[in-house]
Amino acid sequence: MPEILIQNANIVSMDDKVGDFIGDILISDDKILEVGKNLTAPEGAKIIDASGKIALPGFVNAHIHTWQTALRGIAADWTISQYLRAMHAGLATHFSAEDIGIANAMGALNQINSGTTTLVDWCHNNPTAEHTDAAVEGLQASGIRAVFLHGSPKPDPKSGQKHFSELPMPRSEVERLRKGSLSSNDALVTMGLAVLGPQMSVWEVCEADFNMAKEMGLIASMHVSGPLMVEDGFEQLAALGLLGSNINIVHGNVLSGDRLKLLVDQGCSFSLTPEVELQMGFGNPLTSPLRELGGLISLGSDIESAMTGDMFSVARATLQAVRHADNLVERASTGACPPEITVTSREALRWVTIDGARMAGLDHKIGSLTPGKQADIVLLDATAINMHPVNDPVASILFHANTGNVDTVLIDGNIVKQDGALTSPPSEQQMNQLATSGARIIGAFQKS
Repeated sequence: MPEILIQNANIVSMDDKVGDFIGDILISDDKILEVGKNLTAPEGAKIIDASGKIALPGFVNAHIHTWQTALRGIAADWTISQYLRAMHAGLATHFSAEDIGIANAMGALNQINSGTTTLVDWCHNNPTAEHTDAAVEGLQASGIRAVFLHGSPKPDPKSGQKHFSELPMPRSEVERLRKGSLSSNDALVTMGLAVLGPQMSVWEVCEADFNMAKEMGLIASMHVSGPLMVEDGFEQLAALGLLGSNINIVHGNVLSGDRLKLLVDQGCSFSLTPEVELQMGFGNPLTSPLRELGGLISLGSDIESAMTGDMFSVARATLQAVRHADNLVERASTGACPPEITVTSREALRWVTIDGARMAGLDHKIGSLTPGKQADIVLLDATAINMHPVNDPVASILFHANTGNVDTVLIDGNIVKQDGALTSPPSEQQMNQLATSGARIIGAFQKS
């Protein structure tokens, strides 16, 4: 692979030691070799003139159900109860392995096109090994960096079957993946667990799943959006030494007080999806309480069936929601707005770059434009009328840019989008397959 020199970029490094400036980025193989000014191009290097462009680390989408890509729009007017009933007990049961595969492949390509270089794929519609394999293969085919979180489906039990809350993560299936397609921690697509946790499982299942995650050194992520089935589950897990930086809480709107502090103190990460949370009735996003406690915040787009997958929109909505919440607190206390803004744009950009990488356990590899890290880089066209002129590049990213400004994307040093177009775009056949898949699933659900 020839070396690549990105020249004259408006660099937003997300690394305080590197800083932000107009300069160059030298890439060798899959890594960032140097970030600086007036770098010399090695002989034979590919030159990318980034004049008028902002260079930043690729976004990290820390929570997305990519398998729902073919169902875009159907959940736009649903509450959480409508979603759980229609999606998990209904639509999900009509997916074939091929449906999962095309959804993951096309959903991942959309993420790349939107400037996301890493996604955390929360896959809980994998009733068979074939479904799981198709999901993994779809991610791998796209060229994205991903953490595939192996979950479990949540259909209504048939006669004689146990409820999903009584079924632990299948160890044999996890071991199969760890010995096969997801054996390496250094591959583009790696593995974690999407567990039920204290909200959705009995204690025996909860304990078994957390023990397996610790034993295998895997991330264990769980939804927490309502009453806990095991009320003191997190406290019990802490007493057993099963909480730590590998534990990820999604949503968490119902958490507060000593329990929230316990999770933060234990080093657990949090993935918030405020657009979905605000729509579906989860309660106030956890952003402000986590900031007060120093908790690790990452963001996700969540369900492809309701929300856009681009992290520009996710970061902007989250930032403005927490500013609004803080403003209301100040107005209730003093009768006036805060004397200064409570959350900066740069902090919000951290949530979708370096802090998202920390959630995924990848901050030693990605999340900032730091020499030695993998070359996951996005260039935004800031000469476009919606961004020009750039007075503050971080503000331009958060408040003016959109997917149409994503000019170039590199993942692991490979150029996967250039001059505004994917280098390996989906074929007409793939586009038709995705549409046909969605129509068939919706039709089958409506008839059932």
